[in-house]
Amino acid sequence: MTQTLSINGQRLIDRLDRFAQIGATAKGGVNRQALTGLDRQARQLLTELALQRGFKVFQDPIANLFIRREGRNPDLSPLLIGSHLDSQPAGGRFDGALGTLAAFEVLETLEDCGVETERPVEVVSFTNEEGCRFAPGCMGSMAFAAGSIPSAWETMRATDGALFADELSATLESLPVAAMRPLGTPVFAYLEVHIEQGPSLEKEGLPIGIVTGIQGTRWLEVIIDGQTAHAGTTALQYRHDPMQATVNALSELYRDIMPADPAARFTIGRMALEPGAVNAIPATVRFTIDFRHPSLTTIGVMEQTIRMAIQQAAADTGCSATISQIFDMPPASFPDELLAVLDQAAQERDFATKRMLSGAFHDALFMNRVAPSAMIFVPCRDGLSHNEAEYVEQEHSIAGGNMLLASLLQLLAPTAAL
Repeated sequence: MTQTLSINGQRLIDRLDRFAQIGATAKGGVNRQALTGLDRQARQLLTELALQRGFKVFQDPIANLFIRREGRNPDLSPLLIGSHLDSQPAGGRFDGALGTLAAFEVLETLEDCGVETERPVEVVSFTNEEGCRFAPGCMGSMAFAAGSIPSAWETMRATDGALFADELSATLESLPVAAMRPLGTPVFAYLEVHIEQGPSLEKEGLPIGIVTGIQGTRWLEVIIDGQTAHAGTTALQYRHDPMQATVNALSELYRDIMPADPAARFTIGRMALEPGAVNAIPATVRFTIDFRHPSLTTIGVMEQTIRMAIQQAAADTGCSATISQIFDMPPASFPDELLAVLDQAAQERDFATKRMLSGAFHDALFMNRVAPSAMIFVPCRDGLSHNEAEYVEQEHSIAGGNMLLASLLQLLAPTAAL
């Protein structure tokens, strides 16, 4: 049965289409940001589908949603599978939703075929993976792994001004049928299907990627202060121009960091000038830097290089620079024993695969702190994600679901080494 059991592919495709209507955009994407009314609609629909199948539904204080199919021994910790249902403001139909709905399809397939598992299997939809309405991202899995919700989150405001505590409360209250459970209940292992969000699988013609880990990410906020003055009357040699310092520093960093190591990532995501007048030299330039690498040591070297370049450029232009670290996520490696299970599942299904590192962080990053975790990637067209044009071929969505099913059956087999 392990070799022949397959998901209902058409049901998964239909389900993806149905959920894509919740928050559908004119350009074919999805705007279903975390803890909004649309996010609640998606949660309610998934809950209704679960109850129709006789599954149990739970939520925890951060509004992570759990759907449970019992095993022969309900006292055993569950195998957790899933992802998230929230999206970017101009997001795609598959980011997060594929992983959550493929997991639910696996649960339905087990039920359809009468497969008994020794331990329970649970589908999870984590709260606010994207982090676009409330920052940081991965709030649900972060709180789950920590076993608590940071007090600072309660007073946090969304990009639209809404209070986090209010939106969280409204979301919890929208699912009165879901029993409450504490944060961080024990988990046997965690598996997540996700679109690659990059082009390599498509370019190599591979249906499945086995993710070995997630590269580290660090964010800096930079403030360069100079002196505002008239743009027409202040000669270049008399200026204390923070924009000139910014350009000089970033030119050096793009030249030195980007080509030096193909595994390095360096991005300026936000920039603001004050006072922001067309005819005035700015007094202040603020910008953020996102830099990433698989090696924690290299991330440290990158930060030192960045800080030195910015401070030198500021000094050269008579300005001052303040650099603050605002986010730090160390690299994570998924356990070899779990990766071996995925390798074996792929061989049984005759899926061509490659092992690969994730450039983006996911809920599996935090779950790996409390339980063995791994991810399965599927290709997305042109590598596009966080984009309304995001698309996954039907055959690849179905392959991801079948790979998850095969991995689950391998992992729950009596001979599994995990």
